[in-house]
Amino acid sequence: MTAGAGRPASTAFLTDRYELTMLDAALRSGRASCPATFELFTRRLPDRRPWGVLAGLGRLLEALEDFHFGPAELAWLSDNGVVSDPTLEWLSTYRFTGRVHAYREGELYTAGSPVLTVEGGFGEAVLLETIALSILNFDSAVAVAASLITGAAGDRPVIEMGSRRAEPAAAVAAARAAYLAGFASTSNLEAGRRYGVPTAGTASHAFVLAYPSEKEAFAAQVAALGTGTTLLVDTFDIIQGIRNAIDVAGPGLGGIRIDSGDLGREAVRARALLDQLGAAKTRLVVTGDLDAHTIAALGGAPVDSYGVGANVVTGMGAPTAGFVYKLVAIGDPGDAPGVPQRPVAKRSAGKASFGGRKWAWRAWLDEAPSRAEPGAPAAAGPVWADIVTTSPECPHPEARPLQVKAMEGGEVVHRPALAEVRAFHAQVRDAIGPSGPLVLDRR
Repeated sequence: MTAGAGRPASTAFLTDRYELTMLDAALRSGRASCPATFELFTRRLPDRRPWGVLAGLGRLLEALEDFHFGPAELAWLSDNGVVSDPTLEWLSTYRFTGRVHAYREGELYTAGSPVLTVEGGFGEAVLLETIALSILNFDSAVAVAASLITGAAGDRPVIEMGSRRAEPAAAVAAARAAYLAGFASTSNLEAGRRYGVPTAGTASHAFVLAYPSEKEAFAAQVAALGTGTTLLVDTFDIIQGIRNAIDVAGPGLGGIRIDSGDLGREAVRARALLDQLGAAKTRLVVTGDLDAHTIAALGGAPVDSYGVGANVVTGMGAPTAGFVYKLVAIGDPGDAPGVPQRPVAKRSAGKASFGGRKWAWRAWLDEAPSRAEPGAPAAAGPVWADIVTTSPECPHPEARPLQVKAMEGGEVVHRPALAEVRAFHAQVRDAIGPSGPLVLDRR
């Protein structure tokens, strides 16, 4: 895909300076060519959530395809003295040529899960840290918020309406992540064009206030969009707004939207009035700072659908998923393919890591493992567990592997459609349950 289709000509500058200074030093010392393995994982789940949702893998793989240094990037690096001339020469032909394995997009994960594994030369792989974390941290935070919200909503559809609460490019990514995690549609047109996410939207309070009366505003909207439209009825008085809406559009009005007040109480009053006016099929949409908790509280209210903005694009208070990208194994310059790499790990207090390349499976265990990650949600067996080992041998007779090959030789080999990712997420979430814990078993 080209820049004209919504992607930049190069993604190489969507990174931190220290990725390039590390490369410069590694090239000078001869360590850049060492075979290396990096893993991306989170040390803990935000807010003691039962699991996370991996999102953004498709966007990341596209970004890695476009990660190269053209004349403009090289000139800027040279003019600003970021790296040496030999490193500029090395970057001029850079393309990632390694291997990537990952949890499938839409998969659930827990703390310690190796959701992304990058294998290649140290120099080529270390450059990918920032872009991998930037995309997967943001998209996964949105996706888990969206999954919890749609889980609370049940079979009532949810519209993503958070574009005005995020930077423009992030708003598009958020709409994609929310859709794969179960949202029905988005207000963001670029997400519709770029990713095929269904779009929805009608009018705001400003539209109503632009007319001499509420009825005239409603009449203008119905004249343009038909009686199947949704009218915003809470600009002045909700009850009178509903009466005005039915007077203008008739009992066949598609829907009304309420954006303020005690939404549960107002929904009951609105439904009763609509039924009284013969508008039994008119849908009731509610919006206004909704999240998974407020939607769950509205479960008994006669609401047909929800609109959610800030609390999905900001990850319901968790603006990133807390992923880190760490070197876990390293070889020596000139090592032949297949030579085992040495496990390496941090020992820093509170930030210790586990060395060695990991493999992960999921299995239903009769009891919660004693090796579950510290700080994980309490769980008694039987439980779903991610079993993580440093051996490629399957550790459980009924376990399924969690990682798939995403890139081989620098080429993307895993490119599911967004609709497939969405269906996969619904399948795995339903299997584990919206609030059931997922624990880590390290072996």
